Amino acid sequence: MASALTYPGVYIEEVPSGVRTIGGVATSIAAFVGWAARGPTDRAGLVLSWGDYERAYGGLDRRSLLGYAVQHFFANGGQQAYIVRLAAADAVTAAVSVATPAAGIGLDFTAGSPGAWANRYTVETRRRADDPARFRVTVSEVANGVGIPVETFENLSMDPADRRNVAAVVNERSRLVRVAVTGAPAAGTAPPVDATTTPPLGLNTDTAGDDGTVLEPDTGPFEAALAAGGGAGGVNRLDRVDLFNLLCVPGETTAAVVTQLQAYCRRHRAFLIADCAAADDFAALQNGPNGAITGADAINAALYFPWVNAPDPLQESRPRAFPPSGFVAGLYAKTDAARGVWKAPAGTEASLTGAAGLTRTLTDGENGELNIRAVNCLRTFNLYGTVVWGARTLQGNNDRGSEWKYVPVRRMALFLEESLYRGTQWVVFEPNDEPLWAQIRLNIGAFLQGLFRQGAFQGRTPREAYFVKCDRETTTQDDINRGVVNIHVGFAPLRPAEFVVIRIQQMAGQLEA
Repeated sequence: MASALTYPGVYIEEVPSGVRTIGGVATSIAAFVGWAARGPTDRAGLVLSWGDYERAYGGLDRRSLLGYAVQHFFANGGQQAYIVRLAAADAVTAAVSVATPAAGIGLDFTAGSPGAWANRYTVETRRRADDPARFRVTVSEVANGVGIPVETFENLSMDPADRRNVAAVVNERSRLVRVAVTGAPAAGTAPPVDATTTPPLGLNTDTAGDDGTVLEPDTGPFEAALAAGGGAGGVNRLDRVDLFNLLCVPGETTAAVVTQLQAYCRRHRAFLIADCAAADDFAALQNGPNGAITGADAINAALYFPWVNAPDPLQESRPRAFPPSGFVAGLYAKTDAARGVWKAPAGTEASLTGAAGLTRTLTDGENGELNIRAVNCLRTFNLYGTVVWGARTLQGNNDRGSEWKYVPVRRMALFLEESLYRGTQWVVFEPNDEPLWAQIRLNIGAFLQGLFRQGAFQGRTPREAYFVKCDRETTTQDDINRGVVNIHVGFAPLRPAEFVVIRIQQMAGQLEA
């Protein structure tokens, strides 16, 4: 706002430049969905390392592919992942009740998530010697008969109005247990007497935790839990995640389910890394993937073949076959960090860390047949090890001629869409006229120019590489009357050099100078 001019002199005013920087979003935040023996089931949990996954979800479990896929992701360059834990309806949550001297008042402790994992834990209550109205709760893990404290909460009170109320403190800070106060405690209610529960934890001393049915990919119970009736459960837990770019459901290959996952990814501007079936060989895929998974939403998905042999730490590091999605997701993240999302996550640089070989060995001819039918092959070469040797979406069949044939082209478009969506929120409710349009062109153009300087587009000049159009031609008076501003952005994508042709000619003679 201009200053009120009241006295003769010089007035200084700061004028905003109109520049609002658009930042590129992350491109390789992965989401993994599968069965695990522990971990939260009511939300998608963020893990930033393999150690985080071990602490929250229990690490490797031979009954499930989920932990192995997450381990392969981090080993191959992954940095961030969301975990959606699926659990069967018959899984039981461990619990234990602790009474107080007051009749009808007590504490009901329950494990933070269902599963037998909680049967190794005890809950101990101890009153303070100098203040009997206060007490301590300690959660310990029992190993070889010895309890090892893992969580301790001091100076707790039964008084619901106290800032150290037991339910408020424990439920906010504990990763392992939740507590509910039974009855109606008041300011003078005595806390529980000194006691230590014995494992397994059990409501009214006897109900232990149980893993329930182990959910395996490509089975009805797993797929029902994955879809969760189309509600807020299963893969839909990711609806509450701010951003994820890659989706992996290790081992799930049922065509109808893969199609649903493709549609989910397209709605969320994410990319599905799909696994082939463990039993698939060249003959099973030589005519291309199942036609059901190559529909309109297949532009947001890629299929990888075959499965990868890798050491299993739970069986003395003997090789075991694993789905490729975890490895490939890590390579996506590694390539994005080193080269950019516009670089194909394939080639001699895309070697798999931790791989001991493949379950199928392909010839060049077989690789060629599968590649032109949108099956991305993994190959083993003497010099480079096991590498990803394909970068096509599930619409990458040569006969289809899709503009989204290549993985890096599609992922680059998704990156631009998400970045511009988030970076233009400031436009909403601004006056819809030329000053606004000029600011839009300036800000989006600066963002695209930065990408051009990094080599993200084709073209020798910015004019050849991209354009931003927002003016009277894109936004008519009718659009203005309806509160609409139209922004047209175009870019010339980099396509991978998939086929390298070297022509060699013998010289018949040499000309003299």
